[in-house]
Amino acid sequence: MPMSEIVAATVDIATNNQEQDATADARLAAIVDSSFDAIISKDLTSIITSWNLAAERMFGYTAEEAIGQSILMLIPDHLKSEETEIISRVRSGQRVASYETTRRRKDGALISVSLTVSPIRNANGEIVGASKIARDISSAKESERRIRLLMREVNHRVKNQFAVILSMVRETSRRSSDPQEFEELIRARIMALSRSHDLLVTSEWAGASLFDLIQEHLKPFGREEQILLSGPVLTLQSNAVQNLGMAFHELGTNSSKYGALGSEDGKVEITWTIGSSDQGSGTQGSGTQDLGAKELGAKELGAKDLGAKDLGAKDLGAGDLGTKSVGASDGRDFQLLWTETSTPRPEREESARKGFGTVVLQRVAPQSLGGSAQLERSPGRLSWRLSAPLASIIVPQAGVEADDGAAQGFGI
Repeated sequence: MPMSEIVAATVDIATNNQEQDATADARLAAIVDSSFDAIISKDLTSIITSWNLAAERMFGYTAEEAIGQSILMLIPDHLKSEETEIISRVRSGQRVASYETTRRRKDGALISVSLTVSPIRNANGEIVGASKIARDISSAKESERRIRLLMREVNHRVKNQFAVILSMVRETSRRSSDPQEFEELIRARIMALSRSHDLLVTSEWAGASLFDLIQEHLKPFGREEQILLSGPVLTLQSNAVQNLGMAFHELGTNSSKYGALGSEDGKVEITWTIGSSDQGSGTQGSGTQDLGAKELGAKELGAKDLGAKDLGAKDLGAGDLGTKSVGASDGRDFQLLWTETSTPRPEREESARKGFGTVVLQRVAPQSLGGSAQLERSPGRLSWRLSAPLASIIVPQAGVEADDGAAQGFGI
């Protein structure tokens, strides 16, 4: 082959190689620029040499601002030693994969990132720098945090439910000698707890309306036309939902057996109001001592059954005993009155013996809400009045909607 042809062929091959290299470089540049991850190159002195569009979005610096600057500008002061370790590993030819850490944006905000750092080699195979891929994992970290918080909350609520159920079993067994009666009472009380729980789950534990709570607990007894409700629209916090739900169940059960909901001419009126406190904030003068709060203690609430370690103040949470919410900043009180009347019938008169329902109404519910209660009985009439700090009743953000003062039928 003539020398001219050999030279021409060599030039063609070199040209083709250059074109292929240019095409590969352009393809690589397009991939880097279109990546959702920040891709940054730096030399072995930590000076930034390349910076893609995702890096601009993630860290807030343009390529012009970042290139030529030290990568240390992205690292919080307390983490700057990480860069020394990363460069040391890169120099030895190691790859740093999926390293989770924190970096700082141009505006000073901290973000969680996952870093993968690989050595960059020249044509001779010498390590001359590092390529860093940074992925923003702030959303994933927030999701993890929320899941951990949710699991702690679930653990706390499950322990609290266990305590309440154990208390129900213990107190019901003390007052029932017939196994069948005991089973029926326990089943009904646990189902009542379940109804309150369902309301909270439906709202994702954001609370439940007082009207919905009353309706849910009195619906099983029928007689909706005999029940009148009156009061402002309130969204109850979870502790109030549980304790008022227990109270409404016991009142409804008693009424269906001995009172208005077991009589054709019976009537139940449930009213609630919001007023200024006559006793100021805090627990002093709340009346819990008069209702046997000292007698009740941890034993009535079931804490003793699970042990101090399982149901200590840290695990159980002050909110579940009403102590966290007591002492509202606005000093307002919640007042609820259940009044029922019916024609007296001696054969249906309730026993004077104090049952678990009485314990709930006079002790458990008012103490758990940081308030006081009065239960009064007379032939053909029963009333239960609860007073508690408003802050232990309602969800703070929900507030109180205006009360038009009109009584509402249960079915409305």
